[in-house]
Amino acid sequence: MPLHPTLERVTERVIERSAPTRRRYLDRMATAKSQGPARAHLSCSGQAHAFAAAGPDQSRLAEASVGNLGIVTAYNDMLSAHQPFETYPTLIRDAIRAEGGTAQVAGGVPAMCDGVTQGEAGMELSLFSRDVIAMATGVALSHNVFDAAVFLGVCDKIVPGLIIAAQSFGHMPAVFLPAGPMTSGLSNDEKAKVRQRFAAGEATREELLASEMAAYHGPGTCTFYGTANTNQMLMEFMGLHLPGSSFVNPNTPLRDALTVEGAKRALSLSALGNNYTPVCNILDEKAFVNGIVGLNATGGSTNLLIHLIAMARAGGIVLDWEDFCDLSEVTPLIARVYPNGLADVNHFHAAGGLGFMIGELLGAGLLHDDTQTVAGEGLENYTQEPKLIDGALTWQAGAGKSLNEKIVRPAADPFQATGGLSRLAGNLGTGVMKISAVAPEHRIVEAPARVFHEQDDVKAAFKAGEFGEGDFIIVVRFQGPKANGMPELHSLTPILGIMQGRGQKVALVTDGRMSGASGKVPSAIHVCPEALDGGVIAQVRDGDLIRVDAEAGQLEVLTEGVLDRSHATADLSCNHWGAGRDMFHAFRNTVGSANTGATVFGDF
Repeated sequence: MPLHPTLERVTERVIERSAPTRRRYLDRMATAKSQGPARAHLSCSGQAHAFAAAGPDQSRLAEASVGNLGIVTAYNDMLSAHQPFETYPTLIRDAIRAEGGTAQVAGGVPAMCDGVTQGEAGMELSLFSRDVIAMATGVALSHNVFDAAVFLGVCDKIVPGLIIAAQSFGHMPAVFLPAGPMTSGLSNDEKAKVRQRFAAGEATREELLASEMAAYHGPGTCTFYGTANTNQMLMEFMGLHLPGSSFVNPNTPLRDALTVEGAKRALSLSALGNNYTPVCNILDEKAFVNGIVGLNATGGSTNLLIHLIAMARAGGIVLDWEDFCDLSEVTPLIARVYPNGLADVNHFHAAGGLGFMIGELLGAGLLHDDTQTVAGEGLENYTQEPKLIDGALTWQAGAGKSLNEKIVRPAADPFQATGGLSRLAGNLGTGVMKISAVAPEHRIVEAPARVFHEQDDVKAAFKAGEFGEGDFIIVVRFQGPKANGMPELHSLTPILGIMQGRGQKVALVTDGRMSGASGKVPSAIHVCPEALDGGVIAQVRDGDLIRVDAEAGQLEVLTEGVLDRSHATADLSCNHWGAGRDMFHAFRNTVGSANTGATVFGDF
């Protein structure tokens, strides 16, 4: 199938825009590859330090004649998504040892849970944790004693941070090893209803807790299609997972077999063999365009509008929100997974999942098939699914058709003709909206503004009955990366949903973020420039008429004279200490804007 002309045009634009920085990056990777791992050149003392705790692998490491695999892990047992990683290092070491190689845990990285920190002070560290993870990974791999690496991470900032670091060491091969989603519990839709009842004062806290614990009940990723599971999708569309491995449940024989095979595959791709496939060859411009298509086709998390830009920059590739918007206009939405539908990721996987979707998009000319992946040449490999037959892992052709068209649809008969994302622009700035979960009748809102500097003030106004009648556009500003780390405002979703449910026209406009699990209420987020950086959002006052139009891509303040006003100021001192926030002063001072990835790193 010939490529769709828009896919070709956007890819060519990205390649041209990125040419100088991409060339510099690839030159650095070529130099790093020529230098190779340094363990053979370490001093005797250095080698002794590096191999002292390797037990039976000491002699192999000292000989430097076999491959050594580095393991970077985001394990902790406070996050259900990352708890399964506890057993991975032993599995990996044993598997690599059986192949004649060695494996060592290079280091651990932090992994925080946005679900735990929603609405809390810790959420203001969430976005910054991505760059901390990248730096921690850099420290882990800086010993330069590894021929390849595997990365153990799943959730919101963890995978993007690991990707940034993997590209810093892009001369090495890498395979990302997921943990898989928890088994299905209380449906996400039922959970959301209890949250709304609690926000309306119709359910007790005991009822709310029982509901939440019935939904989040075991090891594995949360089952809704938020940022964590969007990350997993991207790793397949971009070729860093083994095919079909993203949504296999934890602690199952197939999951363990995929972990073992992924580790072996990583080492087999090192420069020691004949199939050298470094990260810098996999994550090229076409891979990132494929990722953007996957994001749109699945109705994925808006957080990736920031993360993909930061991830690409780490490899010298320059993405723009215009690229996302143009691809969204030609990419059919062919998945409905909560909050975009009622199904969870387990239902999605069973209905045909990523393998079916990739096949459909390839057939429609909406993906580049000529990409390098850890599974070999071509994205066609990712239409296959793994099977464990008589104890042996193998890949077979996927379903080839949807097994439930309420969850996944053919590209020729999609849920909607365009993707799940919309770019908004106007005199208020530039923002984005996830429209895949927003009903068409809610995509255009023109209403007076109610302006707040804190999400807690919105909640207090709601409880005081200030939103009882009429339509509103809730503006929550001073929530950008420079102001307070750009926290997610997902805890506003229940009250906004209540207002919409009783017939009010309501929208959110913010220079902050919303959770990848948010939906239904139109939310113009990531507004740039942010309030603290001179954005017009800092000039809006209560009562100003604002138009949010996701269909036409408009974000406008209609009241005359707004642009002539002085900018509002906010006392942000209380956002800069407590819960570790005092240690991130340098991050707030150096972070870039959301539309450039909200990263503290310059060009790599």
